[in-house]
Amino acid sequence: MKLHPVRVYASDEPLPRESQLAWKIAEVASENIEATDAVADMVINRIIDNASVATASLRRGPIVSSRSQAAAHPVSRGGHGSTVFGTTELTSPEWAAWANGVAVRELDYHDTFLAAEYSHPGDNIPPILAVAQHTGKSGAELLRGIVTGYEIQIDLAKAISLHEFKIDHVAHLGPSAAAGIGTLLGLPTEIIFQAIGQALHTTTATRQSRKGEISTWKSHAPAFAGKMAVESVDRAMRGQTSPTPIYEGEDGVIAWLLGGRDARYEVPLPEAGEARLAILDSYTKEHSAEYQAQAWIDLARRLGSEHPELRDPANVDRVVLHTSHHTHYVIGSGANDPQKYSPAASRETLDHSIPYIFTVALQDGAWDHNHSYSPERAGRADTVALWQKVTTEEDANWTRRYHSLDPAEKAFGGRVEIDLADGTRLIDEIAVADAHPLGAHPFAREQYIQKFRTLADGVLAPAETERFLDVAQRLPELTAAELSGLTVVADLSDITNPKGIF
Repeated sequence: MKLHPVRVYASDEPLPRESQLAWKIAEVASENIEATDAVADMVINRIIDNASVATASLRRGPIVSSRSQAAAHPVSRGGHGSTVFGTTELTSPEWAAWANGVAVRELDYHDTFLAAEYSHPGDNIPPILAVAQHTGKSGAELLRGIVTGYEIQIDLAKAISLHEFKIDHVAHLGPSAAAGIGTLLGLPTEIIFQAIGQALHTTTATRQSRKGEISTWKSHAPAFAGKMAVESVDRAMRGQTSPTPIYEGEDGVIAWLLGGRDARYEVPLPEAGEARLAILDSYTKEHSAEYQAQAWIDLARRLGSEHPELRDPANVDRVVLHTSHHTHYVIGSGANDPQKYSPAASRETLDHSIPYIFTVALQDGAWDHNHSYSPERAGRADTVALWQKVTTEEDANWTRRYHSLDPAEKAFGGRVEIDLADGTRLIDEIAVADAHPLGAHPFAREQYIQKFRTLADGVLAPAETERFLDVAQRLPELTAAELSGLTVVADLSDITNPKGIF
C-alpha cells in the first residue's frame, strides 16, 4: 500500500489531474487485477450475507416502497435489465441498485468496517451487480468490480473521517461504487475519474439521517449513493465531466464539508500490481444492530445467563458501559438523544441505542431482528426501568483501541461496571464480537450459509433457498445469463404496493 497525501489547493496553485485523489482512485480501478482465492471466497460470503438480510426485509415498508418504485420503471434500451430482490420483474440498473440497496441495508445486519470513518462496504454490491446484469458481464468480471468497491470504500474509511464533520458516511460509498462499476466495465482511468467526481459531488449529505428520531431514510441513503454511482458512470461514459478537483479544490469537499483548508489526510491505496485485500479487513454481523453493539450483545447475553439476577431492575442501581468515543457519542448516552431512552422510539432509533440493546440482550439472553425491536418488547415495564439505568462513558483506552491499525488490538467493545442494590459491583469486558475474525466464534462460509437459511426460513421456498446458495457459491464461473440468479424470488402476491408519482 502507498499513502497518498491529500490537502486543499488554492485555485491558483497547480494540482495536476494525475495528483488528485480521484485520479489515483481511478488508477486503482482501471487496473485489471485478479482476486486472490481468499478474497474471492470472501466476496461470495458477502453476496450470501447481503441476500440473507435482503430476504428477511422483503415485507418491510421501505423495501416494499423502493421495490414498487423500481417496478414502475421498465428496462432501459441499452441492456438486458437487472433483477430486484423478491420478484422476477426486470428494471433499469439504477432502479435495481436503489431497490436492492434499501433491502440490503434496512435491517442494519450486513458487513461493516470501522476506522477513521465507519462503513458498510457490502453496500457496493447492489449497484455493481445491477450494472453487471444489465450489461451482460460474467461472474468473474462482477467479482473484480466488487473487490474494487470494497477496496476503495475501506481505504477511504481508513483515512478520512466524515462523521467528525457531521457528514454521512455514504459520501465514501458513491466514489467506491463508481470505481467498482468502472472496474466491472473495464473503463479507462479518465472515465472512472470523472464518474468518481460526480458520484462524490452528488452523495454528500449531513448526518441528521442518523441522529435523533431516525427515519426510514437511514436505509435509503446508501441506496441513493449506489443509484447516483450508476448514473455518474453513465454520464462519464457519454463524455460528460465533473467538478475538479472534487476533494482538494478551494471550494471542494475537504475545504467546506470536512477538515477545512488546513486539513491533511493520507489515503492508503494499493500500488500497481498489488492485490486488493481490503475486504478481508471487514467483518459481518451476527446480530441485527449497529456494529458497535455486536460485542455488547454478546457480553450482555453471557452476563444474563451467568447472573440472572441482573435481569431484574430492582437488583440493579446503575450500569455504565465504558467504551470508545464513537460508541459513546453515536449510539450511547453521549449522543444526548432522549429518543434513545424512549419505548416509543422507531426501530431505526432503537438500533442506534446501546442502552436499549444491552438491556434487552441482558434480559432475553438472545437477539432477534424482529422481536427485539417490537413495540411490545420495547415497552415492557421491567425493560424500561432497567434501560433507564444504563449509560455510557468514553474511555480513552477503548477509543485508542477503536482507532488502532493493529488488527490484534483493534476493538469495538468495552468494559461494563454494574452496581447492584446490595452494594456489590460486577465488572466485565469484551473487545470484539463473537463473530469477529478474532472473536469466540468467527464467521466462516458455514455461518454465512446458516445465516441465510435462518433468515430465508418461512420467506423463500426451500428450493429457492438451495438454488440461490448454489449460484452464489459458483460466482467466479457464472455466465452472464446466470447472474440473474444472484437475487431471490419470493411469493409477495398479497402485498399492496404504495402509490406515488411513477
